[in-house]
Amino acid sequence: MARPWWCLLAGLVVVLQGGIKANRTYIGELKNPESMRPKGTNTIANKTRIVSSILTEPFLIQKAVNLSTGAPYVGNDRFEGYCADLARKIAQIVKIDYLIEPVKDGKYGSNTENDSWNGMVGELIRKEADMVIAPLTITSVREKIIDFSQPFMSLGISIMIKKPEKEVHGRVFSFMYRMSYEIWMCVIFAYIGVSVVLFLVSRFRSLSGRIVGTMWWFFTLIVISSYTVNLAAFMAFQTRSRMQSGILEGVDDLAKQTQIKYGIVQGGSTMRYFKESRIHIYKRMWSFMSSADPPVFKKSNEEGVRQVRESNGRYAFLLESPTSDYINERQPCDTMKVGSNLDSKGYGIGTPLGSDLRDRITLAVLELRENGELRKLETEWWYDKGECSMKGFKSDATSELKIQNVAGIFYILIGVLVLALVSAAVLEFLYKSMCRNAPNVGP
Repeated sequence: MARPWWCLLAGLVVVLQGGIKANRTYIGELKNPESMRPKGTNTIANKTRIVSSILTEPFLIQKAVNLSTGAPYVGNDRFEGYCADLARKIAQIVKIDYLIEPVKDGKYGSNTENDSWNGMVGELIRKEADMVIAPLTITSVREKIIDFSQPFMSLGISIMIKKPEKEVHGRVFSFMYRMSYEIWMCVIFAYIGVSVVLFLVSRFRSLSGRIVGTMWWFFTLIVISSYTVNLAAFMAFQTRSRMQSGILEGVDDLAKQTQIKYGIVQGGSTMRYFKESRIHIYKRMWSFMSSADPPVFKKSNEEGVRQVRESNGRYAFLLESPTSDYINERQPCDTMKVGSNLDSKGYGIGTPLGSDLRDRITLAVLELRENGELRKLETEWWYDKGECSMKGFKSDATSELKIQNVAGIFYILIGVLVLALVSAAVLEFLYKSMCRNAPNVGP
């Protein structure tokens, strides 16, 4: 039997109401994308969050004992560094309790053979940590299995080499730096002294003047010879330094040559970058590194930096720029960065997929960036605590000529000048005595 028309009208109204409600829900989701993201079961309050990190300077440094009490530190007071300060600021904004725990295996996080993850990334996947605050690079592979906040630090791959032992003077009168200030002053005073003595002895017989003149030329010969030898050694050293540090123009020069070996940390994001890169020059560099004998891959940044320092300019190490900048500012101040960064990426705070902390941490990072706190932290731990500012390095083989190296010739010159004055006085006395004692001969 056919339904009455008002039943059909009522059904149509129900359908329209359901459509309007669904449309409002969809629009609300568009206006609030957070409602579309998966949420975890954790809540912000009443829970101490585990913060995984890695012990590497200056990001996280473990303290020894409390100097005032002699007892070991406990809790978060065990650590200091950039990430320790960043974790404290993040916790203050998000309003959570936290405990920093170094990663157990000492690794950042990479995919192993059995398709599992190690390091800090693995701890997030296994829910052993609630977040990672460390120099963890944001990559597409990691982004698929964990969540990242906005980057709290921008970086890139940089090239580290051993610093030349002597810096080149970039001045017009750099040739004068081959002799010390004391020598130049002594030469000037010697010139004035010889001039005065020559003026005095020129009034007597010519023997004293000839002695002074001969000694002056001998003095000049020694000084010029010493200066020339030192200048030649300096120029040879500069030529050798330019040959050893021939990659100063950047990565292009490094990739074109084979005399200087270069390597990276094995298993890190830098290695993955070169291995998967489609850029021709980086593919050639990867081929060179993977076929090098002995191997150029290192287990850690510390091992790579040690190789740079011990290879006397024959090894370059490619690592992330924040670590490179920090090491270059620390004693013994014998490493340096060359060229610009090879790529551009960032460090982010990692959380498990669907964590309730993800969006709040991102907002906290943005707030710290906008008020300049991130920049202050970087300046404090990299440059305010630096040990290499305004310091030069000199080599014994090319150091400037010191006064003690040529002091003998000045002593000889002074002795001859005194002898010339004495001789001139004696001759003058004898000459006048002979004139007085000579008989007067009339015309």
